[in-house]
Amino acid sequence: MADQPLRRSPFDDLVGTRIVEASGNGVVATLDVDSRHHQPTGIVHGGLYTTLVETTASVGASLWLGEDGIAVGVSNHTDFLRSHGEGRLRVEALPVQRGRTLQLWRAEVTDAEGRLVACGNVRLANLRP
Repeated sequence: MADQPLRRSPFDDLVGTRIVEASGNGVVATLDVDSRHHQPTGIVHGGLYTTLVETTASVGASLWLGEDGIAVGVSNHTDFLRSHGEGRLRVEALPVQRGRTLQLWRAEVTDAEGRLVACGNVRLANLRP
């Protein structure tokens, strides 16, 4: 499948996600966490980890499909492994399985010291015109 140009999501702009590398074979993104991303206890809201996992998986899956369609998430299972307060997070998503109708991608979220703070699997449906 051929890669296509990356389309930005307004939601990613709102959150602050920056796609650093992107192809149908993998995606790397970063996000600088600050108090806007916190839950009331002062640590990252779990929904942010889920967002990062789904964003990177969706970008990679859609790039893999290229002009043959788009990929949309149908399942997201993200585990929160370590609390995080502030600073840069890095997310890397890689394909586990890519088929005619479905894809499975796995993403890992690490902090600036390389510690795993969250990981998840996203199942995506390939929608074709």
